[in-house]
Amino acid sequence: MPSQPVALPALEFHPLTPERWPDLVTLFGERGACGGCWCMWWRLARSEWTRQRGEANKQAFRQIVASGEIPGIIAYADGQPVGWCSVEPREAFPALDRSRTLKRLDDLLRAVVDYVCAGGGKVIEGYPQRLGKPVANAWVYMGLASAFLKAGFTEVARPSKSRSIMRYTLQTWVSSRTPSDLAAEMYPAPRVRPPGRRGP
Repeated sequence: MPSQPVALPALEFHPLTPERWPDLVTLFGERGACGGCWCMWWRLARSEWTRQRGEANKQAFRQIVASGEIPGIIAYADGQPVGWCSVEPREAFPALDRSRTLKRLDDLLRAVVDYVCAGGGKVIEGYPQRLGKPVANAWVYMGLASAFLKAGFTEVARPSKSRSIMRYTLQTWVSSRTPSDLAAEMYPAPRVRPPGRRGP
């Protein structure tokens, strides 16, 4: 008899706020997800990243979270953190503009995800890899082109054999919404600020 399909756990997604910092630490583990990075690779000059690799990178990223910025989204399965996606305007990642293959294509780019579009973003941009052979999971931390395509992204440039620049435009995002979704986003409920955060 054919085996029964395994039911996958329901996923939840939450912005990384200070109270969820312990969940990120659990998810990243002692090595900060990979080699002491703590999601600081694209934020720093290479010499600075190397100098503070490990604990100093961890504390630097923690300060970003503590400041009230929301640098990404954590995925949960059965209440446990299982995934992470960094989400901020491209300006938060200055190392991208120093990259030979990922330099800015124009002035309208923003590295954002779905929920940022609801706040007025115009384009989501990602830089996934195209694999010619199997590699360790740690080396595809920017995602796979195939997954981006399935999510509705379009390849706009291929600066190298192994790297794509892919975008998801607001028009695509709007067309995937139901009328009730759009109404809720056009006339949102009052925004609740994270505890301890002041200002708009």
